[in-house]
Amino acid sequence: MDLTHIDGVDVRSAAELRAAGRARRGELPRSAHAAFRPSPRRDPLGIIDAQNVDRLPELLPLRAERMRQSPFAFYRGTAAVQAADLRDEPVSGAAVVIAGDAHLSNFGFYQSPQRTLVFDMNDFDEVAVAPWEWDVKRFVTSVVVAARARNAAPAIVEEDALIATRFYRRAMRAFDALPPIERFYRRIDLDAGGRVPPSLVGVVDEARRAAKRRTSQHVVARTTVLDADGRRVFVDNPPVLTHVGDDVRAVVERLFGEYLLTTRADIALLLSHYRIDDIARRVVGVGSVGTRCYILAFSGPDGEPLVMQVKEAGDSVAYSHGGMPGAELPGVREGRAIAEAGYRVVSGQRILQAVSDPFLGYLENDGRAFYVRQFRDGNSSVEIEALDEDAFRWYAKACAWVLARGHAQSPALPFIAGYLGTGDAFDRAMAQWALAYADRAEADHAAFVAATG
Repeated sequence: MDLTHIDGVDVRSAAELRAAGRARRGELPRSAHAAFRPSPRRDPLGIIDAQNVDRLPELLPLRAERMRQSPFAFYRGTAAVQAADLRDEPVSGAAVVIAGDAHLSNFGFYQSPQRTLVFDMNDFDEVAVAPWEWDVKRFVTSVVVAARARNAAPAIVEEDALIATRFYRRAMRAFDALPPIERFYRRIDLDAGGRVPPSLVGVVDEARRAAKRRTSQHVVARTTVLDADGRRVFVDNPPVLTHVGDDVRAVVERLFGEYLLTTRADIALLLSHYRIDDIARRVVGVGSVGTRCYILAFSGPDGEPLVMQVKEAGDSVAYSHGGMPGAELPGVREGRAIAEAGYRVVSGQRILQAVSDPFLGYLENDGRAFYVRQFRDGNSSVEIEALDEDAFRWYAKACAWVLARGHAQSPALPFIAGYLGTGDAFDRAMAQWALAYADRAEADHAAFVAATG
């Protein structure tokens, strides 16, 4: 899919795009998105097993344990399964830069480079150029699965799904009324007048407290000790935190120099003040368990701590399981393809987040791609199951706005806004699809528990 062509027609102006979007309703009614039609050859457990082939075998039991915990935990770890299910779903024909794994737990609070508390997407491992509907379906289904985990009544669950979709649709239309530069600067900054309902004040206050705790200093204090040479070394806590061998350490240290060539000049100069003290492998997330991920402890001239993360980047599930061919990002120097995994993750994060970690960069080694970022820079997530209904709906609407803001950076926005329209046809269809897919995801979880428990 080309971001400037809709169904092979060269469409240049926003007005033409909106008209094309409205016309597309006649070919693909918005109600056509309501039915989930699973393939008879569908094999979710086979997809999970196939993903495990290239992962570290000693961590696979931990991955299974985390995915067995609940239907929502299982859903978080099965982006590839859903990508395969979405492959043959009807789409309007417009592509954007999607997150690829836009479930509720992949949004959260973090500190901006200006040290203000912002709310945005926070996971970009599956970022891709693909149909915008794929992100919406994954997001709204996560609302349903999470609402059920909170034991909400069926009518409330359906209303939650409707509200989340409606907020996304209205946000997309509102962004379409703004110039691209204005869309680019919009963000949820809770230290610049951002307001939340009374039921979420405690959540935001805790996010602020967490931002002060989740720092390099805190990580170093909790996970390291001084060795005989005065260097900070990690304390093993297997399987979550384990030292790497000397061969891996030598490779990572060498490749860190390559990373410096992909980050900003001011960051490269800043890092010249630091030395690498220690390297350990660390397990993160649910869906990422088993991939290669390392944290690096640095010391400044007077022992000031800094912790960085180097995380493996594979193909996006939109490419490997969704059948998307990959596409180039518009305006990127030398036209480097988004399909280059480390570059894809870093570029996608910069596009979809309103403000991003200035330390982002990437590297490659022995056929594997990695991306680099700060570790624990004031980020925190929300315990979704603990929210009351008012707070849960505000949170879902905030996520919907953030998702729309990310999609609105792509040139296909006017087409999507025209297709969505002002009525609730798309909202109702998406809620019905999400309810049906949540049923299937819960059945998949039960089958996974039976197979691995």
